[in-house]
Amino acid sequence: MRTRITLECTACKQRNYNTTKDKKAHPERMETKKYCRFCKTHTAHKETK
Repeated sequence: MRTRITLECTACKQRNYNTTKDKKAHPERMETKKYCRFCKTHTAHKETK
């Protein structure tokens, strides 16, 4: 079952993206580089609760 997660910018702590992931296949927290419109640059985004 896929669950909804929120991605938060590690630089400015803004919650920018909502996405889904399969918790059974990937139980650890997700981290990707995405564009932050508040920082106006690509930064690392981590999964939040």
